[in-house]
Amino acid sequence: MKTIQNIGLVIFLIGLAIFTALPLSGSFKLTQKDFDTFVSEKKIKSEVFIQNVEKTIVGREFSGMQSLSPLVSDALENANQVHVKNKEYGKKIYTSAKDMATAIGKTSAAGFIAENKGLMWFLTFGLGIIGALMFILPNAILLGKKGIKNDGIYLHSATNRGWIAWMVFVFLVSFYLVLYFASQYATNWTLVVDPISESLSGNPAGHWFVYGFMYCVIMTVMAVRMYIKYRHNMYQVVRTTSVLFFQIVFAFLIPEIMVRLQMPYYDFKNAFPLDYDFFFQWNLKSLLNSGGIGLFILVWGVVLTLVIVPVMVYFFGKRWYCSWVCGCGGLAETLGDPYRQHSSKSLFSWKVERWLIHSVLLFAVVMTGLTLYSFFAETGTVLGIKTSSIQNIYSLVIGSIFAGVIGTGFYPIFGNRVWCRFGCPLAAYLGFVQRFKSRFRITTNGGQCISCGNCSTYCEQGIDVRAYAQKGENIVRSSCVGCGVCSAVCPRGVLKLENGPEEGRINPTEVLLGNDVDLMELVNKK
Repeated sequence: MKTIQNIGLVIFLIGLAIFTALPLSGSFKLTQKDFDTFVSEKKIKSEVFIQNVEKTIVGREFSGMQSLSPLVSDALENANQVHVKNKEYGKKIYTSAKDMATAIGKTSAAGFIAENKGLMWFLTFGLGIIGALMFILPNAILLGKKGIKNDGIYLHSATNRGWIAWMVFVFLVSFYLVLYFASQYATNWTLVVDPISESLSGNPAGHWFVYGFMYCVIMTVMAVRMYIKYRHNMYQVVRTTSVLFFQIVFAFLIPEIMVRLQMPYYDFKNAFPLDYDFFFQWNLKSLLNSGGIGLFILVWGVVLTLVIVPVMVYFFGKRWYCSWVCGCGGLAETLGDPYRQHSSKSLFSWKVERWLIHSVLLFAVVMTGLTLYSFFAETGTVLGIKTSSIQNIYSLVIGSIFAGVIGTGFYPIFGNRVWCRFGCPLAAYLGFVQRFKSRFRITTNGGQCISCGNCSTYCEQGIDVRAYAQKGENIVRSSCVGCGVCSAVCPRGVLKLENGPEEGRINPTEVLLGNDVDLMELVNKK
């Protein structure tokens, strides 16, 4: 079995290496005919830009986007400078340099990659999937005994911040940096999945389609690992199936099919304020201009946020969304599961968590309030502040850096729920309801606890579960996402996830001290 796993690992690494090399590979040659068609389709009115491109790019062959992209950026920047100087704002190109480079790159792609998309898909995604499954599936035989074996987690370089974990960290962070800030280098990735995108939406793939497709592939492969690891725990099996279903169907397939049907691209499970740009002016105008379906989406988004979310949290806790529906939680529970033990359980982390996540929620609410005011007042500023500037700051700092680069890239170092624990505004909103008005709790049987520490070790939200279990206290925390892994790894069945009556769920001491065991112990010592 080890031989099969080793072969699988080699195959996976080959596929990963080819995928990693694609951004700096490939040939690009823009013909005059293709450029004329491009100018016509994009409705470019800048003669300066057209002349710059014809002079520096058309007819030449480039090796990799690193050669083509700077020339596109220079042509765009020079053209816009001329138009601004001459006050020819109607000719100015408002497309970003990276988006223009991506568009020209897609138009001019030539050579082996562009001509063999199916083969390149197999050499990247195909080998990656085959290799990963060959590495994972033998565990179904190797772990033949009933139960969940979690010992040795801190003895492996991949799960104890060793060199493998740091390599994964570097790859994930680099991938997100390219995705958010240098998407022109993802051009060859988009070529590889073009046939899939065209079959779903009818359009060539963009870098966000690549991300969505990768998201689904990675979650599916790592879900197989979850099925094997937690095969004796039905709650984990069903929960994993749920997040996989909502990601593939609701977050990926339905939005793409809606585009093919001339409808707005929309993920019906994505609730505000996680879907922070739902109330942005451009989105509101787009929905209102889309007829009946746009109005339905607008009403659904409001009802989902203000009615469905709190009602569901009352009956089932925030786990119904964070651990059963949410795509961020789905990736954290599949790809991030090997790193869940890295979530800090310190009092300092808990304090940072409370201040940071609620600050993000406040930022999102204030930003949305200003956005709605400016929308209905038909103005771009509120109290002298540009609404667009606030939106851009939030999109960059929270939407890109925090949710993407840090939230996922830091899995191997700080655990799999960095974003959910410290930054997700929807998690903060759900947490408020769960903490003070919900039937959900994790009950404990202190008399059966043997203080093994499995529950605290594997709590991805940094909760010292063992301290609750030792005292026989209910676990009622706003941060708890109800993943149930603490219960799954408990060898004595001490922990149980329940939806019961509110009475007796929280005692006065817990309310007074913020329901944090570490803080309670600190006060008792004093």
